[in-house]
Amino acid sequence: MTPTRWWLVRHAPVINPSKVIYGQHDIDCDVDDATIFNAVAETLPSGALWLQSPLGRTRKTAAAIRAAGCAGDDPVNEPRLMEQCFGDWQGQVREEILSRQPEAYRRFWLAPADECAPNGESFIDVIGRVRAALDDWSVRAVGRDVVAVMHGGSIRAALAIALDIAPAKALAFHTETVSVTRIDHYPDGAWGVAFVNATPGRPAPRH
Repeated sequence: MTPTRWWLVRHAPVINPSKVIYGQHDIDCDVDDATIFNAVAETLPSGALWLQSPLGRTRKTAAAIRAAGCAGDDPVNEPRLMEQCFGDWQGQVREEILSRQPEAYRRFWLAPADECAPNGESFIDVIGRVRAALDDWSVRAVGRDVVAVMHGGSIRAALAIALDIAPAKALAFHTETVSVTRIDHYPDGAWGVAFVNATPGRPAPRH
């Protein structure tokens, strides 16, 4: 059985000197390190179907990888691959939130898979929409390579789905910027995980 091979790429490092919580807030990223993008372009397959979150940092990252020589279909914006929405907390620093909404802030971080920021979504919500995207495109691109440029939260959601693990456990995964994770979807509905958090052009991450 030929699987649909998903190459999940996290966006480039964000430019965030104020260290605000950004979530679905559109924030710029740094794509100046040509060595990294050349290495990622060499790692990814040519001729793939490309998906990207519609946020600017993922679109800019996808463009940088493709400019480094990775050919494929024109990227399709897929909103279901966006980062977790942190609602009213987006654009604020953690200290501000803790001082204004201490109970909500502590509750969120005690059970981050289940809880939502005010007017935001939970990680479980993210898993639901990412699952819908994976199911949809695994059928539409059956047997193909799919490069999806997305976010740390949505990549963790994809790993929760592929590994069939509890949402809270999936939050333990580290996803470096411009890292590559590959999961495979088989025609019988089974998932496989080929590798997680590969960092082409850089030493293996240590945590």
